[in-house]
Amino acid sequence: MPTTETLFKDKLISSLTKKSISVLQINLGKRCNLACTHCHVEASPKRTEELSSEICQQLITLIHRFPEIKIVDLTGGAPEMNYGFKPLVEAARDAGKQVIVRSNLTIYFQDRFGDLPAYFAKHKVKVVASMPCYLADNVDKMRGSGVFNASIKALQWLNQLGYGKKSDLTLDLVYNPPLPTSEKFSLAPEQTKLERDYKIFLQKHFDIVFNNLFTITNLPIGRTKIYLERKNLYGKYLQFLESHFNYSTIEHLMCLNQLSIDYLGNVYDCDFNQMMNLPAKTRNGELVTVAKLLEFGSLDLINQIQTANYCYGCTAGCGSSCSGALL
Repeated sequence: MPTTETLFKDKLISSLTKKSISVLQINLGKRCNLACTHCHVEASPKRTEELSSEICQQLITLIHRFPEIKIVDLTGGAPEMNYGFKPLVEAARDAGKQVIVRSNLTIYFQDRFGDLPAYFAKHKVKVVASMPCYLADNVDKMRGSGVFNASIKALQWLNQLGYGKKSDLTLDLVYNPPLPTSEKFSLAPEQTKLERDYKIFLQKHFDIVFNNLFTITNLPIGRTKIYLERKNLYGKYLQFLESHFNYSTIEHLMCLNQLSIDYLGNVYDCDFNQMMNLPAKTRNGELVTVAKLLEFGSLDLINQIQTANYCYGCTAGCGSSCSGALL
């Protein structure tokens, strides 16, 4: 397997170590109504993996037990389609946490999910929505035919409820670059400028407003990795990311203060490690689970953060995280 010139771990002055945990990101499962070409989770309507009632209850206990958790970030798949979504939303809100749902927007038009926008508004859920471009053709190529129009209708629906307008109803959008077709790779555009372009275009053409735009680099994992390998671009793309390594991003990486939980209750340093099956470990080298966190009564069982060469994607240029650029 082609790799970079320098292993990511050798790029660091010292190993990455955990800070105090404030973010709990939960992947509820791989079930989704879409099958996007860039999806690092490889989610689709055919996937059936999802949270169990046992793990859901453990997570609710975890959320209530640890006040240092400030944010509960729910993702998938389409998190709304997977077991435990609403119980986790309500448990987190009851415990005074901010709740984020990473929504594909189109789910609102599926049977049984038309109540979601009003439900989000009722519980003051922060919506972070995938919108990889403000042009229809580019979105539909990445996410499927008709997704752009459905997304526009969903955003207008959220606006009608006060999202993007009221201070307690936050609506953020996420930009992903298109997958490369040649060795002419590029990083995401400058986030502030692109956000301004999005806001002008969506306001002018659709009367849509939103709060923030997050630019996220396509990491070479999941379907992106499969695509790059098929095009014989995987090794070159990793080298491109390495060539743009920016040490200033290190202190802002999301893995420093986050725990990522999968639908089986296993713990990872980040969602990307979760998808690549690179689990978090205790100081003694034992695997970390939600059950173990509860048993020890601590979120601080992890010392050294697990890294791999795809971490270059989070540290290239201005950096990349679930909350967009790092610098």
